[in-house]
Amino acid sequence: MTFVIAGLGNPGPAYSATRHNIGAMVVAELASKLSVKLSRHKKAFAAVGQSHIGLPGSQLGQHSVVLAIPLCFMNESGGPIKSILDFYDVPPENLIVVHDELDIDFAAIRLKFGGGDNGHNGLKSIKKSIGTGEYFRARMGIGRPLGRQDPADFVLSPFSSSERKQLPEFIGRSCDAIETLITNGLDSAQSKFNS
Repeated sequence: MTFVIAGLGNPGPAYSATRHNIGAMVVAELASKLSVKLSRHKKAFAAVGQSHIGLPGSQLGQHSVVLAIPLCFMNESGGPIKSILDFYDVPPENLIVVHDELDIDFAAIRLKFGGGDNGHNGLKSIKKSIGTGEYFRARMGIGRPLGRQDPADFVLSPFSSSERKQLPEFIGRSCDAIETLITNGLDSAQSKFNS
């Protein structure tokens, strides 16, 4: 069974360390952990690499994974993700989208299947392109802005210094959550990681 793991973000150095790019950060770290080089795909506007998750020969088996980071802006993520699903012949129910979530405290993880877009432009674009919201989401908590800061400005701003200290652990735990989702299923991953 093949899964596509797509990390959402915005392209370029100006956005690379912003809250909105946590999904892309997690997938980049997962690629590093699996010793996968992400490179420009021939059919999709995305950086893509392939690997396996799970132990070969184990009861849980080994799953093929396609790691992807769209190279377009967040609100255009759907096109590249649809191209990847089509190219690798993966159904939407085997898609895992990793994205930032304002309504979850910083460093908390929520795994789920299906649901609405909650105003998230990346998720809106994906639903429009693939025709369904029925896929896995790995929601990375970034919290809400304090005071009167516009949420749109908040998501495009860099993490605070205290958040940056917690980022490596948060990203590492997120990678573990995605691996558990693939090898042990949603219920097991939710009970372990949905803090």
